[in-house]
Amino acid sequence: MTSDNTPRARIVEAGAGDVGQRIDNFLIKQLKGVPRTRIYKALRKGEVRVNGSRKKPTYHVKAGDQVRIPPIRHSTASGGVAIPERLLDHVPVLFEDNDMLVVNKPAGLAVHGGTGMDYGLIEALRKLRPELEFIELVHRLDRDTSGCLMLAKTRSALVNLQEQLSSTRTIRKHYLALLYQQLHDDICEANFTLQQTRDEEGMKRVVVDKHGQPAKTVFKVKQLYQNATLVEAELYTGRMHQARVHAVAIGHPIAGDRLYGDRHFNQQMKKLGLGRMFLHAERLRLSHPVSGNQQDFFAPLSPSLEEVLLKL
Repeated sequence: MTSDNTPRARIVEAGAGDVGQRIDNFLIKQLKGVPRTRIYKALRKGEVRVNGSRKKPTYHVKAGDQVRIPPIRHSTASGGVAIPERLLDHVPVLFEDNDMLVVNKPAGLAVHGGTGMDYGLIEALRKLRPELEFIELVHRLDRDTSGCLMLAKTRSALVNLQEQLSSTRTIRKHYLALLYQQLHDDICEANFTLQQTRDEEGMKRVVVDKHGQPAKTVFKVKQLYQNATLVEAELYTGRMHQARVHAVAIGHPIAGDRLYGDRHFNQQMKKLGLGRMFLHAERLRLSHPVSGNQQDFFAPLSPSLEEVLLKL
């Protein structure tokens, strides 16, 4: 009878291992199994208090913070979500040591549970690899995007890698994308500020908006086809849906993109066997969070995407 009863509010003191962690991620660990949407709602409504005050999801926890964990009713906090035992067999490991993990995420697998998804890669790792005492996403990929994804196995590695992403920019991210029509310039630089919004159905979208956040993507032509172009897209910033929206902004949406793409082009590509968005995180270049050595990770295209290119 107690498995899904509403727990009482409690106060948790942040320890040294929590320092620098965003409050939303701190709560996700404290409220295992609770949907992220419910956690963000709790923050928005002020149900969560840090030292007696409301905080935004971007607040970074400090040692000694007194965090009020609200009573939230949920039925999956015990880890009752069924995750296929062999799911990780389909997630190739590109690199792993004591500090970090880099995988080739397949398209169709979300990086974390959320709207319409009971679980994602991070939940699968926590359940299917219980020996991992700590595992957190360093960054995210859209569900339909495949390729290089970084995860940290220690708090210090997480902080270091996220710092490389956000400020020092020593991490280089290269994607492969198939764009609509031919690009006439070998190199096309997209500098458009991006803003998150919601459509009439309440779904998140990203639009070009002068009041948005700076974002930069450089598209380099790799191969021209009759009605498409294979490009390498280097992302200099990490905004939500950045490559997808920038591709639209330069007039060449990504093949198979059901949210921002060209419907007629998508139908043409579907006839060639494209059953997903053609966006793949091919390479990651970074400094190792502990040794500082430069490392280069490569994730090959899936056979299904290679087949589409052969047909083109």
